[in-house]
Amino acid sequence: MSEEASKRAEEEADTPDLGGQSDDSSDEGDASGDTEMDFLRSLFSRTLGLSPGEKVLDELTLDGVARYILSGKCKNIICMVGAGISTSAGIPDFRSPGTGLYANLQKYNLPYPEAIFQIDYFKIHPEPFFALARELYPGQFKPTVCHYFMRMLKDKGLLTRSFSQNIDTLERVAGLEGEDLIEAHGTFHTSHCVSFLCRKEYSMDWMKNKIFSEDIPKCDSCGSLVKPDIVFFGENLPDRFFTSMKMDFPRCDLLIIMGTSLQVQPFASLSEFGMGLIGFGGGMDFDSDKAYRDVAHLSTCDDGCMALAELLGWKEELEQMVKREHALIDSRDVKKKDEANQNSKSTGAEAGKTDKTA
Repeated sequence: MSEEASKRAEEEADTPDLGGQSDDSSDEGDASGDTEMDFLRSLFSRTLGLSPGEKVLDELTLDGVARYILSGKCKNIICMVGAGISTSAGIPDFRSPGTGLYANLQKYNLPYPEAIFQIDYFKIHPEPFFALARELYPGQFKPTVCHYFMRMLKDKGLLTRSFSQNIDTLERVAGLEGEDLIEAHGTFHTSHCVSFLCRKEYSMDWMKNKIFSEDIPKCDSCGSLVKPDIVFFGENLPDRFFTSMKMDFPRCDLLIIMGTSLQVQPFASLSEFGMGLIGFGGGMDFDSDKAYRDVAHLSTCDDGCMALAELLGWKEELEQMVKREHALIDSRDVKKKDEANQNSKSTGAEAGKTDKTA
């Protein structure tokens, strides 16, 4: 291990992690968060001594990436994605000044913006989270070009895994399945009772009915709160995050990062770990004299995916997939509305019949 790498690893080990904690986190949550981040840092540190990897791109451009994918040598692609891939669907990211989610939470009278996703605050004041959930609930948005690009990678047998920071479930709507995904910040797909003595599981439809009826979801077994399985500050990361990380990154041929600044844990540590496995060191190098591996393509996420698809000869296929899948979503939405209207009319007719009989 180089002196610089050793010093960096020591500094990281001494730096408290603020990504998954806040001042009012429980001691248990703090301990588990520290343990997880220590585990990531340990893995990261052990990989820093690797020698520089073989240069696999003939040039450090998107064209070079496309040629590498088409060469047949690139068989295992990992995607790391964040809120930026969903903004074109109409879902705000978290931290953009003025437009981000945290900048527009004043109406909930929170002590600080992050409190809406803080487990201890939620257990006492669940109302703000469920009010926000009504605005952002999955099923109201369509997947973007980025989501369908990852679906194409899956269909072509190239996607090893998508590690996602998002909780909007749009990866699943686009056609990725549970085995294809690591939802690092959890998901609305399932929910559980927050009581450790109960932990009863509830479906996405059950939670949706509760949220849109403006009921605070309570467990029908023990009466405790029921929370979607998204990871709040102070909670453990999903177990699959760690097992898949150790299994996937050593065999990764290409890492595609979209829609995330990699500043938030656990992705901040995961990216460094992954970079260490793919080559030397934990950082990315796009433009120094020693650059040999990393490529930056600056554009919107959708435009970047479409540009890469065009270079791969997949552009028309991707455009058709987006058009076809969005039409199917629209068709299902119309059907649901028609069924809801029909049920409403039937209920009204029955009520009228009852009134006349009375």
